[in-house]
This record gives sequence, structure tokens and C-alpha cells, in this order.
Amino acid sequence: MAGYSVFAEFYDELTINAEYSRRAEYFLVLLKRLGHKPVLALDLACGTGSLTLELYRKGIDIYGVDASVEMLSRAREKCIDAGADILFLQQKMQDLDLYGTVDTVFCSLDSINHLQGKEEVQKAFQKVALFLEPRGYFVFDLNTLYKHEKILGSNTYIYDMERIYCVWQNRFISSTGRVDISLDFFHREGDLYHRSRERFSEFAYPIQYITHWLQMAGFDKIHLFDELSFEPPRKDSQRVVVAARKGC
Repeated sequence: MAGYSVFAEFYDELTINAEYSRRAEYFLVLLKRLGHKPVLALDLACGTGSLTLELYRKGIDIYGVDASVEMLSRAREKCIDAGADILFLQQKMQDLDLYGTVDTVFCSLDSINHLQGKEEVQKAFQKVALFLEPRGYFVFDLNTLYKHEKILGSNTYIYDMERIYCVWQNRFISSTGRVDISLDFFHREGDLYHRSRERFSEFAYPIQYITHWLQMAGFDKIHLFDELSFEPPRKDSQRVVVAARKGC
């Protein structure tokens, strides 16, 4: 995931409402409803390890992978502070290379949207399938085109927090469904503010493409849900959850 070097320092503060404990519980209940119990799992594009840690606390043997050294540094610090023995590896999703197989792969908070184009998404799905045991589950979410166009759009957001002031600017490209994101951070140190900037893009993929690419990678059962729900996606769903089972 490109563009998460400077952002790593402020990521947890800006995603304080992500409800990681609730998401972890939701994923586990969802899998239980599908007849699957995770034993050894991977948190793909784990970021600062918040979801990884919540799943660990719920009894899952899990490790994390992320492309950003800075995000992984935060994840390791967080887990050390919590007394959690979790392994973290620096790898891109599309270059995944594990020591062995896992029975479950989690990937949350629109990480898939950071993959830049069909080839990267297909390669990431193929890599997940390669290291996933037969009948194992790949559970992930992704932002919809509706969210990119109607919610993120070309809007600007201001976050005025105790330690930082952040200007979040979006630019929606209608021809591709891409949102270019520019973050300007003003970090307080004493009486001074230090400015830093991060830029990255997110790509919206039609769910029928996602389903087709999963099938091509060897997933035989694909379930779709509205975010944090057991109901099917709606036309105005902002995020869709996908639970895909690898074939035998």
C-alpha cells in the first residue's frame, strides 16, 4: 500500500472510530454462520495492527502483513505494549509469500481499493489462494463506487485534533471511479506546527468484477454482505464485505 509513510504516525488518531473490536467480532460471527472457525489466520494489509490485535485477543493465532515499514513499526509497538506475540512481515498484497498455509485471511478497511488496476487485484487474489488451505476463507471489505462518487467525491474534510490538524482533500475521477487523496498534516511540537504531506489513490471495482476474479483464482463460494451486516449489499452501500471460500 503506497503512501502510508507519513500517514502512519497519525493513522490511529484519524481512524479512532473504526471500531476494530466490533469488526473482529463481526468477522468471526460471519464465519461461524458460514460454518468456518479460524485457527491460523493472516491479517493482510494489517496497517498498524489494530484488527490483528483484536483477533489475537479473541483467541486466533494470527500474524500480519503490510507493505509499509512505518505502519508495521506502529503495529509492533502496539503489540509489544499489549504483551501480544504477533509476527509481522513487510510484503505487498500482490507479492505475498508466506512460510506456509493459513486457514483464514482477513483484509479490512478498503485495503483492496488501494490495488491499482485489474492485474494487481488478480495477482493479490491468486497469492491469497496460493497460501490459503482448501475450504479456507478469504474475508475482506472494499469501498463501493457509490461511496467514491457520492461520499468521498471531490470533497475536503478538516480534522482538528489535540496533536494534529489535518486537511483531507479528495479528487474523484468519474471515468475510472478513482479517488486521489491528498493529506496535509500540521503536527504540533511546542509552539510550532510542522507540515507534512501524504498522497495516495483508491480504486473502485464493480462487485461483479471482484466476484469473477475470485472465481478465476479458485474460490468456489462467494458471499456478499453490507458492511457489518448479514444482509446483502444495497445500491447505496458504502462498503461491501466479501467472504470467499477456496475450493478443494
